[in-house]
Amino acid sequence: MVSDTSLLGDPPPWASLPTEVSSAIRPHVIEIVEQIILAIQRDVPAYSRPLEGDFGAAVRQGVEVALSRLLLELPGRQEPALTRSDRVVYQQLGRGEARTGRPLEALLSAYRIGARVAFRTTSRVAVEEGLDPTVLLPLGESIFVYVDELSATSVEAFADEQFRQVGERDRRRGALLELMVSGRADEAELRTQAASAEWVIPSEIIVAVVPLDDADGLRIALGERALVRLRAEHAVAVIPAPVGKRSRTDIDKALGGRRAWVGPVRSWTRAADSLRAALAGIELEPDALGRESGSHGRETGARWVQDHLATLVMGADRELMGDLARLRLAPLDGLRDSQRQRLAETLFAWLRHQGERNKVAAELHIHPQTVGYRVAQLREVFGDLLDDPQGRFELEMVLRAGHR
Repeated sequence: MVSDTSLLGDPPPWASLPTEVSSAIRPHVIEIVEQIILAIQRDVPAYSRPLEGDFGAAVRQGVEVALSRLLLELPGRQEPALTRSDRVVYQQLGRGEARTGRPLEALLSAYRIGARVAFRTTSRVAVEEGLDPTVLLPLGESIFVYVDELSATSVEAFADEQFRQVGERDRRRGALLELMVSGRADEAELRTQAASAEWVIPSEIIVAVVPLDDADGLRIALGERALVRLRAEHAVAVIPAPVGKRSRTDIDKALGGRRAWVGPVRSWTRAADSLRAALAGIELEPDALGRESGSHGRETGARWVQDHLATLVMGADRELMGDLARLRLAPLDGLRDSQRQRLAETLFAWLRHQGERNKVAAELHIHPQTVGYRVAQLREVFGDLLDDPQGRFELEMVLRAGHR
């Protein structure tokens, strides 16, 4: 930037301009301002509309400040390009572009066009006023160095405003998520908050809960349509429900193997229900899911509540389920721990496979004769309970819930 090079002892180009430049150009400043504005309207599509209101006033002020400072104040002086008040003008122009959502290139293009028009017009005036032709080189250099300086000021302000807007939008989206999952707001309030947060409302949503140590990059992975909020113990995401081309597989892929519980599909106004179900999944015993599917390994990636509804329903009241488990598994109380565990696993497999010995053997990796031997032990321990439909149902319930 010019001010930096000046500090290093390299004078700015306008320092070599004779003060006669200011005297020669002063009567033509208004004319040059109008020519620049007309050229901007003609050559920059984003500014082709009439320059009226606050927008028009800001553009005109930017042109007038630039010409007055560069051509009337700076010639012959070793000063920075912009005063503090000048800098505010170009900061406001940069912020204004960010707030309207226009790309910064429109403003920078206007600066470049203004520089070309200013150089062409001032060069003509300098010649007409009889100034030494050697003044044209430092005059042109001064104009383009000055424009570089004000461009840099606007670019920095544009970036700052974008950063502020993103931070504010993220804050509003986080507040919207909390309002949605609280279950305490009516639809009108939710719609108002969604509009403020610039969130497009889907007809249905799902809520995912992800451990904090797995939540890095979650907001980017899920995309703009998802709301993400980091809480003390986990991250919560409100995601448009998979419909049409957006399948469940797409969401699994976006979650990227993260350990997550995904709640059931609900209306967007009932996000609290989906969150409640996802949190219920987290509270399950880790082993319960493996036993539910007959697997002894830990699942990875997302778990969808809809795949584990029976287990979740059975675990809804842990205390009562514990009472039932103590009642139904009491016949195993007198056995050694290893024997109890072995018979409980065999009983669970036998109940799920409806007594088919070969399937039980394949799951437990034992010989079918061993299955027969263990079932005989179970009948000795449990007696007629194994022939009672209600008894078998209750035994399978407590075993599915993870009790042994």
